[in-house]
Amino acid sequence: MSSVPRLAARVLLLDPADRVLLLRFEDRQTDYAWWTTPGGGIRPGESPEAAARREVAEETGLSEFALGPCVWLREFEFTWRGRRYRQREHIFGARVAVFEPSRAGFEAQELDLLPEHRWWTAAEIERSRERFGPRRLGAMLRELLVTGFPTEPIEIGV
Repeated sequence: MSSVPRLAARVLLLDPADRVLLLRFEDRQTDYAWWTTPGGGIRPGESPEAAARREVAEETGLSEFALGPCVWLREFEFTWRGRRYRQREHIFGARVAVFEPSRAGFEAQELDLLPEHRWWTAAEIERSRERFGPRRLGAMLRELLVTGFPTEPIEIGV
């Protein structure tokens, strides 16, 4: 099966306690569940930064925040509803105050994935048996919190 290229933007929303806001999705067709940062596909003509802001607003309800730099670049393949994708992600950082996320902006197909939100520490991610995207999110987050946002995005793999 050939892969369809897809561009996406995601955001590491970090609160003052260095926790990251993650979303849990569950594909009820396959029972596959995972936690990831807010984000999604970049629309034609949309910049990665604009897509990141739009996706955060849709998936969390947060519309006013200072988007930081692109900290990570990630490329991976996945199958979704019978179609294979090769996704290239721009992952931005952003410092935010703690807030209560909303599901009001989710699209119907996203709500079908039973989304939930949770603030996580790097240590909690590293100890968890849950799946995360990226896979090494806990260790990468821990390093990012020590070194700060990089001046150039880092390729992080899957």
